[in-house]
Amino acid sequence: MTTSETVLASLESGVLRLTLNRPEKLNSFNEEMHLALRAQLTRAHEEDAIRAVLLTGAGRGFCAGQDLGDRDPRKGGPAPDLGATLERFYNPTLRLIRTLEKPVICAVNGVAAGAGANIALACDIVLAAKSAKFIQAFAKIGLIPDAGGSWSLTRILGEPRAKALAMTAEPLPAERAADWGLIWKAVDDADLLAEATALATSLAAGPTLGLGLTKRLIQSAAGNSLDEQLDMERDLQRLAGRSADYAEGVTAFLEKRPARFTGK
Repeated sequence: MTTSETVLASLESGVLRLTLNRPEKLNSFNEEMHLALRAQLTRAHEEDAIRAVLLTGAGRGFCAGQDLGDRDPRKGGPAPDLGATLERFYNPTLRLIRTLEKPVICAVNGVAAGAGANIALACDIVLAAKSAKFIQAFAKIGLIPDAGGSWSLTRILGEPRAKALAMTAEPLPAERAADWGLIWKAVDDADLLAEATALATSLAAGPTLGLGLTKRLIQSAAGNSLDEQLDMERDLQRLAGRSADYAEGVTAFLEKRPARFTGK
């Protein structure tokens, strides 16, 4: 296991497990945690031994968004440039998650608020403890949804629910989030990490080249016409069909044995 003060990282069975680790602050982001998470996600892009990522939080919360402790207006000084904060910190992290052609699983173990909620929603498969809540907390402090929230909420839930969640900042319980299709499933609190780990391990042992192409394909669908999507399916299926994983999958099927995928 490798450890920094703000993000814990361990690699086992092809799964890079990342734990946001500021539990006393509900894992809210400061600059150190931003940079530590970005470094680990960059590592996931670069290392072939990493075949899936599992993101979770330490303590009783997943992530409460931005740490506002160093932004107290009562201290005086100029107003912060929050656009610069997004450009420097949050947006690169979101892009690393979305462009990583490996499965990214998020285990939301407690409150996920503000940017914390939206980083979770950027992941490929989201499981949440039944006690968890998703809160678009921005309206409570006069801000707009960021960290991709306006994009993901609208595409997943549609305008009416996206607007209501963003404008009211009403907590969305995990089980309702699952019923609405915002996340994959809500599970008993005691089972969350075990179930998320089992899922991540299973995906890491799978045909990760094809899973990565699947991620790229599905993420492109909303912006493509049918013709564009059919062309993309053709092109990516051509790549998948030439992979060692495809050859192994077919061979294993014909030989009636489990496949041994390599992600190649």
